Amino acid sequence: MGAPIDLSGTHLPVTTPFDATTGDLDVAAFRDNLRRWFEHPVRGILIAGSTGESVFLDDEERRTLVEAAADVVPDDRAVIAGTGAESTRQAIRLTKEAAAAGADAVLVSPPAYYRGAMTPVVLERHFRAIADASPVPVLVYQVPLRLSTIELPAALVGTLSGHPNVVGIKDSRGTVEGVTELVGATRDDFQVLVGSGAVLHPALEVGAAGGIVAVGLMATAEAAEVPIAHAAGDADRASALQARIAPVHQRIVGGMGVPGVKAALDLLGLAGGPLRPPLAAVGEDRIAEIRTILREADLLEGVPA
Repeated sequence: MGAPIDLSGTHLPVTTPFDATTGDLDVAAFRDNLRRWFEHPVRGILIAGSTGESVFLDDEERRTLVEAAADVVPDDRAVIAGTGAESTRQAIRLTKEAAAAGADAVLVSPPAYYRGAMTPVVLERHFRAIADASPVPVLVYQVPLRLSTIELPAALVGTLSGHPNVVGIKDSRGTVEGVTELVGATRDDFQVLVGSGAVLHPALEVGAAGGIVAVGLMATAEAAEVPIAHAAGDADRASALQARIAPVHQRIVGGMGVPGVKAALDLLGLAGGPLRPPLAAVGEDRIAEIRTILREADLLEGVPA
């Protein structure tokens, strides 16, 4: 089992750049993005999450990304790898491979294809088996409910929090009420991380440890500073930063998904690049809208036009 890990603060669910010609991973662009993001006080990254087009990545690509990140990410920051799978056996294998490649922790989404059969008892058995086998700490992933997934009962998460190797949850439902319920249902040292940049500061105020927020890919300095200001007791600054990044989350991350995020990264001088089919790029009208959103949040200052 993994050693204890502190996941407080802001983490980034990083995108996966692909080569425009071959469609293969663009590892050089991936590393370049990481170097840019880690110029700011983010606490870590999530590889192969929803924003990273995880369902389109093969096993070798997942390993390659973790290995590439381990070369770039500072030693005092965390590399979290998404290792959810429909079968318990495959999730355990992906988890062990991620740990061997350099991941500090793993994020495990619930199996949802046979949704009707995924009772709390079945899900508890699934997550416990993975946590028992994992060489690194495990976080449960409450996937955004707009995707094909299951809503995990707070009581189930509370039970799983009793496992010494289940150290936290990424809750991407986007409600402060949901975070509050999870904080109340889990052990004191269990780390609830919010997945919505629209509620990062309010979630911290009700007991969340931090967040894994895609808005931080675009507003990195601002998203990273929210938990820092909160921890320093500067609620006014945290609130002001939250007000600045919330529309970027709501209109780009929530409103356009991965295609919008990748287009925004291109506008910001990072490597967004193509999506992996069947996902398709946004149109020119959307790109104009994204540019306006970024400009209104003062995120395009200093970026070449």
